[in-house]
Amino acid sequence: MSNPEQAAIGPNEEIKVTKIETFVLTNSWVFVKISTDAGITGWGEMLKDDAKACAAGALEVAAYLVGKDPRPVTHHWQAIHRGAFYRGGPIKTAILSGIDMALWDITGKCYGVPVYKLLGGPTRERIRVYGEVSGETGVNAIKVGPQASRPAFKYIEGQKFVDEVTERFKALRDKHGSGVDIAVDFHGAVQPPTAMLLMKALEPYHPWFYEEVVQALNIDVMAELAQKTHIPLATGERIFTKWGFREILEKRAATILQPDICYAGGITELKIIAGMAEAYYTPLAPHNPQGPCSLAASLQIAAAIPNFLIQERGDNEYAELLAKPLPPVCDGYRPLPTEPGLGITIDEDKLMAMVGEPGLYPTRLDPDDGSVVDW
Repeated sequence: MSNPEQAAIGPNEEIKVTKIETFVLTNSWVFVKISTDAGITGWGEMLKDDAKACAAGALEVAAYLVGKDPRPVTHHWQAIHRGAFYRGGPIKTAILSGIDMALWDITGKCYGVPVYKLLGGPTRERIRVYGEVSGETGVNAIKVGPQASRPAFKYIEGQKFVDEVTERFKALRDKHGSGVDIAVDFHGAVQPPTAMLLMKALEPYHPWFYEEVVQALNIDVMAELAQKTHIPLATGERIFTKWGFREILEKRAATILQPDICYAGGITELKIIAGMAEAYYTPLAPHNPQGPCSLAASLQIAAAIPNFLIQERGDNEYAELLAKPLPPVCDGYRPLPTEPGLGITIDEDKLMAMVGEPGLYPTRLDPDDGSVVDW
């Protein structure tokens, strides 16, 4: 093949995995690359927390995957997941997610089509994104935190703090008007009593949705808060696999799911989670704080499922890592990917220039008493 990355191969032609490599970047993004004897490679991303553990864990999958045909992706997902005695959790599922993403990338390239065409074809013509509101791109949806002069770190914040958050959000609403959707991300860093105060105070200014109003460790608490507001609740960035999302749906703790394709189970699992959510009339707004594989794989899911809402950071071009830029966002939407596999080409020279020691999340302390608080 003169260009094996772009040339399709027949379903009866043999192809075998030859190598798995991982790369940890200084910004904590962690990539996995799977090579084959046909010269076709696949790329995926994993959890940026515990990046070194994910990178090392993905290499261990080589004992199972090397020498096998990469195209039975769901079979490999099951083998990697069920072949382990301990299952689930952020790191193990992130490893599985990155491998799954790379296998789908290879499979799409083998057949010369984007991944979503292997998942049943497109359900929409373009993909709405949110990020930075811009007249140039037409993006008209953003997400902000509970903005104040300091973070919310008290179990019950006082009226002064609540008023400051409310006034700043009102100013943002006045600036953008009703034509911009504005979500509020509590980031799981606000305690339930304070979350309730803020949710009620912000309601008159029509937030689009509230994200991670509390940590998703106690679903009953989140469900209780959801029952006390008419604003939709969203969660999912710290939840893994179909089993993690089952309780969220059953208890109506959130009406928007935000699985992260890099650590909720990859493309294979997000398609299943979307199917579960559809039965509850619940849309997906995939979480994405990572790099180009994360966005590209999320776009494949957005193209393939009926209950898609919007894509986080879908306006990011990732020029620092791609050999070819993504098609530009226009009128707030990104065009469907058309290139085979995930639809992107990683520039390995650019990637290697960013490989290095990952950053660490600092411990946050309450300045008043020195206790540890959520960040």
